[in-house]
Order: sequence, then C-alpha cells, then structure tokens
Amino acid sequence: MGSIDTPKNPENGSRTLPPATDAYATYDGDKNGIDGMPTRATEMTLPVESEAIKKRRASMLPLEVGTRVLCRWRDCKYHPVKVIERRKMQFGGSNEYEYYVHYTEFNRRLDEWVKLEQLDLESVETVVDEKVEDKVTSLKMTRHQKRKIDETHVEGHEELDAASLREHEEFTKVKNIATIELGRYEIETWYFSPFPPEYNDCLRLYFCEFCLNFMKRKEQLQRHMKKCDLKHPPGDEIYRSGTLSMFEVDGKKNKVYGQNLCYLAKLFLDHKTLYYDVDLFLFYILCECDDRGCHMVGYFSKEKHSEESYNLACILTLPPYQRKGYGKFLIAFSYELSKKESKVGTPERPLSDLGLLSYRGYWTRVLLDILKRHKGNISIKELSDMTAIKAEDILTTLQTLELIQYRKGQHVICADPKVLDRHLKAAGRGGLEVDVSKLIWTPYKEQG
Repeated sequence: MGSIDTPKNPENGSRTLPPATDAYATYDGDKNGIDGMPTRATEMTLPVESEAIKKRRASMLPLEVGTRVLCRWRDCKYHPVKVIERRKMQFGGSNEYEYYVHYTEFNRRLDEWVKLEQLDLESVETVVDEKVEDKVTSLKMTRHQKRKIDETHVEGHEELDAASLREHEEFTKVKNIATIELGRYEIETWYFSPFPPEYNDCLRLYFCEFCLNFMKRKEQLQRHMKKCDLKHPPGDEIYRSGTLSMFEVDGKKNKVYGQNLCYLAKLFLDHKTLYYDVDLFLFYILCECDDRGCHMVGYFSKEKHSEESYNLACILTLPPYQRKGYGKFLIAFSYELSKKESKVGTPERPLSDLGLLSYRGYWTRVLLDILKRHKGNISIKELSDMTAIKAEDILTTLQTLELIQYRKGQHVICADPKVLDRHLKAAGRGGLEVDVSKLIWTPYKEQG
C-alpha cells in the first residue's frame, strides 16, 4: 500500500522549476539551496578551542556507523540522529567524511547525507552493540511501551518477520537517488529504489512525464522530448471531468511503462514490493490536463484477478500534488470500479499508517453519510451492497467509532444523529468527487 496525501511540509521536498522560454530548457538549480533548507550560516567569531577539546574531537573522527549525535536539520534546530553510513568526501582530506543519518524522531523518508559541520560533536554518544542495547532497553520498558515501539518499527512491513525486516532495512538503508525532475517539478525523493546498476552513480534522474523513461542528464531528456510522441499515459482514457483525466494502462501491453512507474513509485513508498512482472496488473493514472498534455498526479494499481477481492494493490499521490484531495479521489475511484464489476472490494494488506488513516476516513464518511440519510434499520450486508466496501471493513470501522453493539447473537448499529455528526466532522472533508456519469469503463474480464 502506498502514500496518500501526506501532510505538506518541508519533508515533501518538491518545488516548481522556474518557467523558461523552452518548456524543457536547461535549469541549473537554485544555488542557494533547496526551499526549506537552511542557507549557510553567516560567519561568526567563535571562542578559541582548547588543545584538549581539539584532541577529543580528532579522536572521535571519523564517526563510526551506529553513532548517535545531534544534527542541525532544515528547521535550523538540532535533532537526535543515528549514523547509518559514511563515505569519504570526493575532494576532502584523508579523514574528511560525510554521513548518512536517520532522524530518530522522524520517518525514514527524511534520512539524508550531512556534512560534519551540521553535527554537534559535543553530543556524541558511545557506540553500543545494538543487540545488547535492545536487550537492556527492553528490560526497562513496560509491555505496552515495547508494543508501541514494535508497531512503529515495522510500520508498513507487518508481513515481514524480524530477519526479513532487518534484511530489507539493510538493503534499502541509503537513498540512492536524491532528487528527480518530473515535468515542471523538481522533487526530493524519500526512499531507496532498485534502479538498474548503471544508475548507481546518479544522485538525480530526469523523467519524461509522459512515457516515464528516465535519464541521467538533462540534455538526454531534452533530446528525448523532441522525439517522444506521447502527451498522456499509454492507455485508454476512461474518465474525464473538467481538467482531470484517468487512464487505464495494462501492464502486459505496456510493460516498460509499468516497470518505470514502479521504479518511480518506490522512491516515495518505503514498503512497496517492486513487481518486475507487471503483466498481472492494471494501472490507473490520474492526470491534470492542459494544452501541453496530461500530467501525472498519482496512481493506483490493482491485480487483474484477485482471489482476496482486492480492488487496490498500491496507491501514490506524488509530493507536489499532495494535500489537494487526490488521494481520497483515487480511493473513491477504486470503489466505483468495484461497483461497476458488481463486487465488494478492499485494499491489499498490509496498509501503511497513512494508508489506514486515509481508508478509515473514506469508510467513515461514506458509511455515516448513508446512516444519516437512511430511515429505519439497515444491515451490514446492505451497507456493503450499497458501497462495495467489504463487510469486514464496515464492521471494524463502526466498531472503532463505537457505533455497533452485539445483542442477542447479532451486531446492531447504534446511529445517534449527534454522534454521527461528531464523527463526520472528525473525519474531515471528502476531497474531490468522482462524477460517475463521466466514467466510461468495461471491467477487465469483459474486455477479454
């Protein structure tokens, strides 16, 4: 499961490239740093360090992997980090390194390379063997605290056992691509993505926003754009309302596009399994359209044949388009397809923390809106038939909201109007509406 409308703040790391006479003219970047990043501090007069302090600092360096220290972040404040990896600086001395750090207060998407001057060496903690550290820490925790830590640690990886989780984190611990350019946006990436080996030395990639081919250099993209005939995703347009369009792309018919989309998505999804065999999937690409073409906003994928009634495998709203209701739109759209198929649907498990939050919000709004308008009794089966939401999801949603009771061997929905209004307010706005009259689509089985 993927990312859905993550809160918009510096961690999203996207910015619009300045306009140019040529839509794909060379852009050298902002030499003052990326928006939200602190600029280099002005020169200040510092007290002269004693020889003892200098010797202590020299003895620490280079910092070992596993070291915990405070690091100056883009908010100009110091935060605790753990050193994940280190590498020698290209033009530095024999003992000059930069460090890849994980901010222990934040999600892994904020992990980054930092220079030594960003670290407060006075705060360095001794490197402790992690197995011993975990054992000592676990003895001091209550059972509830330990469960909370465990739940946070495996966020989005609930299907992995401890050994597999360690292997995953080791393999993906360092972001390989720092930024991408996609259309008019320059976007900071969040996670590792297993691009082919020939891209190992690239910190930035340039994507064609229509066919999703990726290149190492801006000049290559410019040449490609002169030859690329596509102005929209390579599939059937199944929905258009105003400037919004949805395209259905068959992974079997458009294998390279499907694989490129997975590479791109993995840069923003920590827990996504990268499927090289995209033949089994359909991809639904949401676009904003203008006179230049249809520009990808986000997407979701679904299996062509799912025995578990999954109507969505993976979902992503690209960072520049988050907090605009597109994630909610994609969820709603997946259920409209299920209604067309006369099936109930549910998202593929496990859900990420953001995925669960977004789905709970969608289920709450849809179900409570029906309960508010409905007169008389209504069963969970009837709710499922009306909404295409799986009965189990309806049951857990209503139980979480404490709107359901078990009486005389059956579940009874308790729908007090004031309670419904309170829950609806807490669930927030529903986002963009899907205009079903604009959906022209034939289910995959019938297409065959």
